[in-house]
Amino acid sequence: MNVHILKFGGSSFRRPGDYIAVARHLADRRGAGESKIVVVVSAMAGMTDRLKNTLLDVDRNALPSSLDAALATGEMFSACMLETAVSRLGISVISLNGYTLGIKTDSNFGRASIDCVNPGPILAALKEHDVVIAAGGQGIDQSGKLTFLGRNSSDLTAVAIASTLGENTCEIYSDVRGVYTADPNLVPEAQLIPKIDYRRIAEMSRYGAKVLHHGAVDYAEKNKVTINCKSLTGGEAVAGTIVTACGHNPSSVIVARDASILPVASATKRDFLREVLHHHNISAICLEDDHSPCLCILTDTDYALRVLALEGTPIAPVRTRTVVTDFHDPVIGIYWYADYEQAVEMARDIHRRIYPEAMGEASVISDKKPE
Repeated sequence: MNVHILKFGGSSFRRPGDYIAVARHLADRRGAGESKIVVVVSAMAGMTDRLKNTLLDVDRNALPSSLDAALATGEMFSACMLETAVSRLGISVISLNGYTLGIKTDSNFGRASIDCVNPGPILAALKEHDVVIAAGGQGIDQSGKLTFLGRNSSDLTAVAIASTLGENTCEIYSDVRGVYTADPNLVPEAQLIPKIDYRRIAEMSRYGAKVLHHGAVDYAEKNKVTINCKSLTGGEAVAGTIVTACGHNPSSVIVARDASILPVASATKRDFLREVLHHHNISAICLEDDHSPCLCILTDTDYALRVLALEGTPIAPVRTRTVVTDFHDPVIGIYWYADYEQAVEMARDIHRRIYPEAMGEASVISDKKPE
C-alpha cells in the first residue's frame, strides 16, 4: 500500500476556514491519483498555551499526567475539525488520537519518548478509509494513560508513522516554505536552504529554530526518513527544503524569543545541572547574566524545570531573554538580550556579515556541495 504522510502545523490552522483549505488540498491530491493519505495535525495556533493556562488556573501544581491529557485535546480537536472538513467533500475519512493510534511511550509526562509504534490501527483505518487524520504529539504509556510528546512534537508523530508504514518520505507543512538561513519574518534577506543535513537542522532546532522538532529530525535520521518541508500557498503545495543525510551545512542565525534564564548558586552547580539536562536530551547553555551564573534553556522549558525539581534543585524565579545564536562554523556565537528589538537587529547584522551578497528580498541559497 502506497501511503502519503503529511503533517500540518498550528500555523496552518489559524481560523476554521483553514481546515477547509487543507481539506481541498487533500481532495486535489486524491484527484491526482494519491489514493491513501495520512495527515498528522497540530493544535490550532495558540491553543496549547490556552489549554495549559486554563488548567493551571485551577491548580498551579496540576499533575503532569493531567496536564498531558489536557494539552493533547488541542490536537484531538484539530483532528476532528479536519475530519469534518474532509468528510464534507465526500471523502471517506476517519480521525485517530493517542488512544487509538498505536503509539506506545514511556511515562515521562511532559515529554514522553516513543517506545514503539504498532502499524495495525493505521493500516486497518486505511483499508476502510481513503484519508486518516492523526492527532499529533501524543500516545499512551504502558498503563494506558495519555502522554504528550512535547511542544511542537506533531512532526515526530508524522515521522514515526512514516517509518512504521515503511514510507521513506514525510511532508511537513508550515507557514514558511522550509528552512532558511534566518527567520524570514525577522530577516528579510534570509535565504531558503534547498537541502540540509539532519544533524544541522536538529542542532538549529535545539537552539530555538521553529521549523522542525529536533526529536523528529533525530527519529528521521535513525530510521532513514527524508523530510520535505513545504508550505500551502493558494491551495498549492510549495516545495522548500529537503532534510536528508546528504544535505548541506550552511551558516545561519537563530533568534529564540522568551528563552528561560535560570539563576544558579554557583558555576559548579550550573555545570552539574547542565549535565543533568543533557542526560535528558535537553539543550542548555551556561552563561552569566547580571554578573551571576545562569543556565539558559531554549526548548522543552516546562519539562526541564520539572527534571531539575526532581533533582532537588530549588527553582529561582526564571527570567526571560531573547537569545541569538550565530551558526557560522567552526565557532557558534551566542548573544542574549533583554530587549527583543535589539536582539533582532543583532541577528540582522550577523546575517549581513555571513551573507553580504543577500541584500535583496529572500532568495534561495546557492546549491553547493556540503562543506
